[in-house]
Formats: sequence, structure tokens, C-alpha cells
Amino acid sequence: MSEPQSIQWFPGHMTKTKRQIEKTLKLVDAVAEIVDARIPISSRNPVLHKLIQGKPRVILLNKADMADPQQTARWIAYYKEKNIPAIAVDCRSGKGMNQFIPTVRSVLKDRIAAWEKKGMVGRTIRVMVVGIPNVGKSSMINRLAKGSKAVVEDRPGVTRENRWFSITKDFELLDTPGVLWPKFEDKLVGEHLAFTGAVKDAVVDVEHLACRLIEVLRELYPSALVSRYKLEDCDLQAMESYEILEQIGRNRGMLISGGEINTERAAIAVLDEFRGAKLGRITLEQVKS
Repeated sequence: MSEPQSIQWFPGHMTKTKRQIEKTLKLVDAVAEIVDARIPISSRNPVLHKLIQGKPRVILLNKADMADPQQTARWIAYYKEKNIPAIAVDCRSGKGMNQFIPTVRSVLKDRIAAWEKKGMVGRTIRVMVVGIPNVGKSSMINRLAKGSKAVVEDRPGVTRENRWFSITKDFELLDTPGVLWPKFEDKLVGEHLAFTGAVKDAVVDVEHLACRLIEVLRELYPSALVSRYKLEDCDLQAMESYEILEQIGRNRGMLISGGEINTERAAIAVLDEFRGAKLGRITLEQVKS
């Protein structure tokens, strides 16, 4: 089995975003944390996790349409045990999004009751949306705001990079830029983010990455590999991942001069097709039983 790549990617603006989140947390009542349902551990930023501790929180398992539904149900149960409500959503199509506002209201029910006791009936609920890049924050906000709501700007203490959206007359969302963390202590975390495209392919070796993805799929979803790439006659367990990649390239007719297999093209195809859910609904990080 090949070694995971060491992947580091931390653009400078991420540090600034972390400071903005720290400053603006006091302005919100709750935090909506969006994670990728296919990699619920790796797509949760540990920096954000520490920052937002103590705030009521809702986790949105986005891209649930691409994830294994049985595994998503197990993750929802896992978070429920930790008293964190989680909902399965697909921010692009809007599936599951109708649960979001009721879930936030349920999380804040004691606080809402306290406001009403003080005569603040209908007080606006403000929720900060956080998540790593490419996890679906923009899709979520566009879906809820429906593109027709005014942006509420110039709030005290909010920098221009943070944007407020009015969703209903008493519900607002604060959008924040995506934040990756300075160092992936666990190489598998960086690798999982690279599999899903959260880390740009420009900073990775795509052939090595595709071979590592093949190894993971061979362990968790071998039938998905076999059916997608017509590998019925191959003994996947006996083959090296690079040999499997070569076979995929051969089966797809990805040849270059002299009959050599274009393994880079095959690698790009494997990564693109996994990211597009063409291998089926797959969850790479599963709840440990």
C-alpha cells in the first residue's frame, strides 16, 4: 500500500478569516457548520471547532446525495449522542434544507423563550455559517436567500468580507470565507480533502492521489470500482493500485504513442468521476462501530 501524500495548503487570507470569525462570534446566536457528508471528520476544521465551542451549533452534512445514505444516518446518530443536531442536505438542489430553520429554532428554543419573556417577541435570530472551502456554503446561502433577499450590511464589528443575508423577517445568516488550517497533522485528512477537491489538484501528485483513492475504494466499495471500470476479470486484492490505474486506462483506451497507457489521464478520470459521484454514493469516513 502506498504512503499518503503530505499535503499542505494555507493561503494567507485564511489567517485573517480566523480573526474575523473570532470578532464576529459575539454577534450571532448560533453557528451552522457545513461539512462534506463523504468525509465528515476531515471536512471539519479543528480550528473552527475550537473557536465556536460554547455556541449552539447545527451541523449540515452537505453533498449527502453523493454519500452513502446508511453511513449518513449513522453520522446523524453519532452527533445526536453528542447533543449536536445534524441534518443531511444537498445545498445545490435544496434537498433537506427545509429542516434547517426549524432545527436552529429548536436548538435555540430556551433562548427564544427567554427573549419572549423579556418582551422581545420575533427578535431576529442570527446564525454564522462556517466551513472549509468548497464545502457548499455559497450554495446553501443562495438556496436559502433565493437570490432575491437584500444583503444586510454595515453591522458594527463586521468587516467587508463577512456578508449578512436576510432569509426571513426574523432570521439572518452571516457568511464567512472558507477556512483551511495551517497544517494537516494527519496525512489522511489532507488526502481526504484532496480526494473531494477541497485542496486544489495543482498542489498534489494526481497519479499518486488516484492510486491512494483506488486503495481506499478497494477496501470500502470494491464493487463500485469493478462496475465503473469493468474490472470483473481482475483480482483487485492481488494487484498494486498503480496496476489497477493502468488497467483502468487500458479499458478506457487511454493510450499514447507506442501503446503506452496515459496513467495521468486515467488518474484525472478516476478523481473527477469520484467527485461527480459517478462511482455511486460513497462515504470515505465511516462511524467506528
